[in-house]
Amino acid sequence: MPLWDSAEILQRQWVLAGSLVVSGARVILACRDLEKAGKAAKEIRKASGNGNVVVQKLDLASLQSVRSFANKITETETRLDILINNAGIMRCPKWKTEDGFEMQFGVNHLGHFLLTNLLLDLLKKSAPSRIVTVSSLAHIRGKINFDDINLDNCYDPAVSYEQSKLANVLFTRELAKKLKDTGVTANCLHPGVIQTEIIRHLYPTLSIWLKILLVPISILTFKSVQQGAQTSIYCAVSEELDNVSGLYFSDCAVKATAPQGRDDDAAKRLWELSEKMVGLESEGQRLHVPES
Repeated sequence: MPLWDSAEILQRQWVLAGSLVVSGARVILACRDLEKAGKAAKEIRKASGNGNVVVQKLDLASLQSVRSFANKITETETRLDILINNAGIMRCPKWKTEDGFEMQFGVNHLGHFLLTNLLLDLLKKSAPSRIVTVSSLAHIRGKINFDDINLDNCYDPAVSYEQSKLANVLFTRELAKKLKDTGVTANCLHPGVIQTEIIRHLYPTLSIWLKILLVPISILTFKSVQQGAQTSIYCAVSEELDNVSGLYFSDCAVKATAPQGRDDDAAKRLWELSEKMVGLESEGQRLHVPES
């Protein structure tokens, strides 16, 4: 049973879900907006002929929502074969999550971090299973600001987004190590520059000339939603990746990350910081790392 995380990019989620529903899979659409998700689920059922599409409430900007959703899944579902962490917010103003975290880091990384950890027992029980996290090429400009993780001293929307996408890469790298020999794999990916609503916070900040220039550029170079979903689908179901873990993909192929995306010390430090921020450390739910 595949599971999708709460998604700003509901259009891409529709394609992802639809691709597996066609093959007969049971899919849970985990979304903030239940009205939009309900409409998407109805369209997927109609287009695929498979009625096994479920909608559940999940807001990655709320740790309480993440815990509530994870509890419901672990109590009602007998297996979880694929978890796709697909939520995303890009270059928004200086907003805070319900728990006081900077919004982009909170949604793009911390929400996924907590959700994944809370579902690990079910994923292990369902092995072989997969965790796929949507990152971005923007990670190449990213830096983890350990001394000011919420960027309270100097907030910049681009810097925040890049930090959150690098966090996705480092999270996947450390997670893959922790899941060694469990039958659960973890990979991340760059979906491409896609024609979705994720740039809605960026667009108003552009000059009129850049907006005019962006129209033909987007038509010529941006991927369609269908094209942008292909690498996520590949990482989720390709038989070639049955035993592949800890890698970064783009255009359905392994790609090298930026050097900071291969920093094991930073990955471990980020994991430990994230545990503290979401409260896992105090709950004794730390994931054991096998000895190398």
